[in-house]
Amino acid sequence: HLNPEYLRYYFASKLSASVEDINLDLEDFMQKVNSDLVGKVVNIASRSAGFIHKNHNGKLSDELTEPKLIDEIICAGDEIAAAYEGREFAKVTRLIMACADKANEYIDTQKPWALNKAGKFGEVQKVCTVSLNIFHKLIIYLAPILPKLSEQAREFLNIDSLEFDTRHRHLLSHHINPFTPLMQRIDKDKVNAMINDSKENLTQISGTDNTKKTVLDETDTTKSAYIGIDEFAKVTMKVAHVVKCQSVEGADKLLQFTLDVGEEHTRNVFSGIAKFYQPEELTDKKVICVTNLAPRKMKFGISEGMILSAEKDGQLTVITLPDTMPIGAVLA
Repeated sequence: HLNPEYLRYYFASKLSASVEDINLDLEDFMQKVNSDLVGKVVNIASRSAGFIHKNHNGKLSDELTEPKLIDEIICAGDEIAAAYEGREFAKVTRLIMACADKANEYIDTQKPWALNKAGKFGEVQKVCTVSLNIFHKLIIYLAPILPKLSEQAREFLNIDSLEFDTRHRHLLSHHINPFTPLMQRIDKDKVNAMINDSKENLTQISGTDNTKKTVLDETDTTKSAYIGIDEFAKVTMKVAHVVKCQSVEGADKLLQFTLDVGEEHTRNVFSGIAKFYQPEELTDKKVICVTNLAPRKMKFGISEGMILSAEKDGQLTVITLPDTMPIGAVLA
């Protein structure tokens, strides 16, 4: 039902050198894989490769404009190697994800999509060269845990080896191959199918007294009051930066937001929260935006999403996030 490397990563993220039990929590499993592997590591390549091929025929820049950042990622390899040697695999994954966070923070700060829109293609190439060089190091670090993903990434990066010492190599004036998705987000439907198959296998089990035991399905009559996780999983929520917030002339209840959600274009969103906030209170904040709602045509323009807020006793509060949250990160 699922890529076995998902499980390899999940187990690695739980294992230490000590002998102890670990638990396979399928909700935690799905969240960790979607957040770490898809949302952080693979996201670096997917956010960068397109610009290199579109504007530079797949060729990286001939210089690294962030040598200090690259050196930090390379130096992290010493601690990662020591953790591997010590069988501290959970520490390995934490260190690698810390490096991935730095890469995504760098991309969010540089905003290659905005530079590209402004026609600054040379700067875009330099930014993407830095991020893809970091991706190169991360794949080397992940290779013992994820051999299949690493091999696919090696072909994409057009390099010969993923030997650990090659992390010191910089990919400059180097041609990469076209990017194809390296990993997909885990679909809850596939997890459910896997669980259902397991139930079928356990439906009838012979006991020591030759009686048959049956695995019962849920019969809770209250379950109709709930939605399934598969329905919830259809909602895409991303970290958004409020570039601009302003009142809407002729609409006392509305505020108009210009949101950066890590895409090539900003999004226009209307929200009926003017009673609770002045525009300047939300400008430059990090909020949560539902990005896969169908665009809604309104009298004052088209709304391209929804900002999440919480309400109690008539008081509404917009959910804001720390400034360190990367723009475009998907809530999983």
